[in-house]
Amino acid sequence: MKGFFKWFKNSAKMKRWMIIIILGILLACYGVSKILVAQELQFFGIAKIIISFVLGFTLVIVGNIFMQKRTLELLVQESDTRDIAKKGQVKSLIFNRKVYDEGPNIVVIGGGKGLESVLRGLKTYTNNITAIVTISDYGEEANDSRKLLSTLPLDNIKNSISALAEDEVLMDGILNYKFSEGKLKSLCFGDIYLLAMKELYGDFTTSIEKTRNVLNMSGKVLPVTLDAIDICAELEDGTVIKKREEIPEVVSKRKSKISRIFITPSNSVPAPGVLEAIERADAIIIGPGSLYTNVIPNLLIKNVAKTIRESKAFKIYISNIMTEPGQTDEYPLSEHIKAINDHAGKGVIEYCIYDTGEIIPEFIRRYNKEGSDLVEQDLSKAKEQGVKLVQRNLSSIDGDRIRHNPDAIASSIIELICEDMKFRDMQNGAQYVMLNNKLKKKKKSLGKRKKKRINLEQPKVVKKVQSKFSEKYNNRILAIKESDEKANKRKQAKRRAEVSRNLKKDNIE
Repeated sequence: MKGFFKWFKNSAKMKRWMIIIILGILLACYGVSKILVAQELQFFGIAKIIISFVLGFTLVIVGNIFMQKRTLELLVQESDTRDIAKKGQVKSLIFNRKVYDEGPNIVVIGGGKGLESVLRGLKTYTNNITAIVTISDYGEEANDSRKLLSTLPLDNIKNSISALAEDEVLMDGILNYKFSEGKLKSLCFGDIYLLAMKELYGDFTTSIEKTRNVLNMSGKVLPVTLDAIDICAELEDGTVIKKREEIPEVVSKRKSKISRIFITPSNSVPAPGVLEAIERADAIIIGPGSLYTNVIPNLLIKNVAKTIRESKAFKIYISNIMTEPGQTDEYPLSEHIKAINDHAGKGVIEYCIYDTGEIIPEFIRRYNKEGSDLVEQDLSKAKEQGVKLVQRNLSSIDGDRIRHNPDAIASSIIELICEDMKFRDMQNGAQYVMLNNKLKKKKKSLGKRKKKRINLEQPKVVKKVQSKFSEKYNNRILAIKESDEKANKRKQAKRRAEVSRNLKKDNIE
């Protein structure tokens, strides 16, 4: 009985449809009763009976349709075992995990923390996620674990596996655990595990795919290539940098921007399954991450960019929030998009989701000291690159770092997919109901009271938008600068006084 009364709670939203069905039955019964008791029927009487009966019958049908739809939504909601924030949910015996398994196919291309944020958000919507990651630390000095096991550079792969796991913290701890004693001293468990899987299945790509089932992941991870590649850069002054880890240092030292990124060997082929995953994708996500070392190198692998351009999927670039010292110094939004188009060709990006730029100035100040700044939103120039701009509040604070909010990124991507499904009249399908229901919950948790439609048109902003000097924080930024100037003046005055005292002391002696 306790379960029965749950249907009458306000949160269930079922009472309205029950009332409509009851009202429909009453109207239909009223029309039938009039026919039975009437001795003679006139035109207006017949019309009244017909209208009453038809209206009642219509209300019964409408009430049943929406009641069934709401029932499906409740089953999805109560059966969602992958919501980390769940509390006290009751798993339904009716719900089939197939709803998730048949969710949209989403390919995420990149590396580093940005890629992990996207994966962390998307895994609550679908199981069909493929992370295509850069193995970008070839050429760097291998750690002890890599030397002893002779494995590939697997850090990006291990971090992506952790991001797709149900318990990320536990998985991260296991995969990155290093033995401190015995014969396994200095070896990483994740390297041992992946090497064992490779030996078992005879192929690295197959072993990674099998890991999905072994570790209960919501998706799979693929290296973009199995070839040993080096990421190189050519600067505008003609300097060629052949080691990835030297790029930021040389760029900063020579004060010359990156002209192009290239890989050696240039004919490196994609790993098995990479092109097939891109071809099947409903959405292809590029970034966020280090533009020249984690994002673009993936697109330089043979046929990867070509396959993306030919795909009919949503092609979405998630813009970086902050510039990166030694790579994208003073790069506005348009320069990030232009760099990708220059290396991979136009058509690789269809949509660009960028941040509002409203971040507490104290955090921006910390990045400024490291040579980083907010990405300037030069919207008119970005629009000239042939992309549709979508503005969202993507930033969040993680400790003392500015990160992409996983839920905000994922909800923006899923909203595009849902809008497309509505356009194709698929809003009554189980997949749409599941996605839309989840989208509403995430938007509510992000503090959005109303569902906002994505504006695919050019924003009505004609002047440059300087994110760093957002009007909201102008006074605080000026106050911080004045405080810094006063502190510097006090330090200089103190130093001058000390120097003066030392000189007088020397003269006396």
